Amino acid sequence: QVQLVESGGGLVQAGGSLRLSCAASAGSGKILNLHAMSWYRQAPGKRRELVADINRGGNANYGDSVKGRFTISMDNAKNTVYLQMNSLKPEDTAVYYCNADLVFTDWLGTVQAGKDYWGQGTQVTVSS
Repeated sequence: QVQLVESGGGLVQAGGSLRLSCAASAGSGKILNLHAMSWYRQAPGKRRELVADINRGGNANYGDSVKGRFTISMDNAKNTVYLQMNSLKPEDTAVYYCNADLVFTDWLGTVQAGKDYWGQGTQVTVSS
């Protein structure tokens, strides 16, 4: 089954930087096409919100609150998406989740596709 493994979260002071990574894999199957990957975040008591997304062609979109500070990129060969976060603010504190829209083969070799694949989340805490 599809697995998304995030890393790179942590504690940082306001104004600092962090780089998140999320690697996608298909277990004993194989990823055939990674259409797009996204980063979302959810702070305590708030709804999950889109931070940024990027498609296979490299076209990216950003949430208004992170424009000019965050940069999303994707390594198609490694099936990995990155989120470079600069000029971090306390309000960026949240659990960050990655999401993938992809086509893959399962352990039987059956081709499957979907958009509802999520990582386990990584905590980002920005202190003031």
